[in-house]
Parts: sequence; structure tokens; C-alpha cells
Amino acid sequence: MIQLNELQHDALLEIFNIGVGHAAASMSDIVREEVRMSVPSISFLNRAQAAALLSSAAAGPSRVCGISQHYEGAFETEAVLMFPEDKSLEIVRLMVGEAVPLEELTEMEQEAMSEIGNIILNSCIGTLANIFGQELTGSLPAYHVGTSEEILTASGSPADAIVLMLHIDFILERHEIHGYVAFILDMSALSDLQEQVDRYLAKAMGS
Repeated sequence: MIQLNELQHDALLEIFNIGVGHAAASMSDIVREEVRMSVPSISFLNRAQAAALLSSAAAGPSRVCGISQHYEGAFETEAVLMFPEDKSLEIVRLMVGEAVPLEELTEMEQEAMSEIGNIILNSCIGTLANIFGQELTGSLPAYHVGTSEEILTASGSPADAIVLMLHIDFILERHEIHGYVAFILDMSALSDLQEQVDRYLAKAMGS
């Protein structure tokens, strides 16, 4: 597996934090209170390791809500935003208010979570595209519920795919929710991403 050096890792972490900062501003408008989002860590894992990480974060093999979009251009990836299923309902409740009955809330979950996924994933990918000066186009969001393994395999990605995992802290005044964004990459896409990061660093350092 290709490993990023410290400079590449820090650059990618900074870019993703810019992206989720844009997403937080959009989310603040929707929930009508300040939303703070950050990416405290990123890691490169194989699919089994990524599934295990999600299961441990959900305190066991509970169901995960995932919103995926396929992107292609400067590099190709399947991007998936994931929250434990109980947390996804909590986020939807924040979006629509306390007055909506639970049965109606459940019916709205797919549409609301797809909107959130679209905001967060496009903010991350859009920031990458802008900073790299490249085109990246995405599909419409797809909604999935299942185990972490089922969510990560829904895209049809091979078992040996590399997963770039972003840990996302989603903080509101009275809530703190932890989620993940996974970028599923094959070796070619991973190499393309590394090349784009190197170009960005060279430009930033004036070389």
C-alpha cells in the first residue's frame, strides 16, 4: 500500500478540514444553530480494517447509515458518509425540529440523510478539486443501511481496495456526533491522489 509522508498527510488533512468547514456553514443554515465540523484524523486502511473501525465506533455490529456518491475526474473514488443508524435519526431530528412524530421522522430519514451526505461529500470533493485545479464530477447520492461491511461493499469495490478514512466530529450546541467519510480507491486512484497532493505542495512551496 502506498503510504503518504508526513508532509503529504498534513496537507491532505488540512484540505479536508477546509472542506468540512464549508459543509458546517451549510449545515448551520439548515439546523438554524452553529455547527462545527472537523477532521481530527485520516488513515489509509484496507476494507476489512475500515469495517472493523466502523463497528468499534458503533460499539458493536450495529447498523450503519451510509450515503455514497461516485466521483471521477482527476482521480476516481466512491465516497461514503457514515453514521451509526441511531445518530442519523438524531441528525434528521435536528434538521426538521422536535415537533415531527417519530414515524414521520423515519420516513424522512432517507431524503434528509441524502441531503446531508450530498453537502458533506461535495464540500470535501469540491475543496479537493478547487485546490488541485482539477475537475471531479459526482453522481447523485445513494442511501444505504446495513452493517459496516455491507455499506463499504455496496459500491462493488474489490476486497483489496484502499479506504481513505476521515474521522469527522460533528458538534452542535447540545450534541456531539462522530461519523466517518470513506474514500474507496484502487491503487491507480491512490497514486493519482498522491500525485495531486505533491503538485499542490510543490506549488505551495514555490517550486
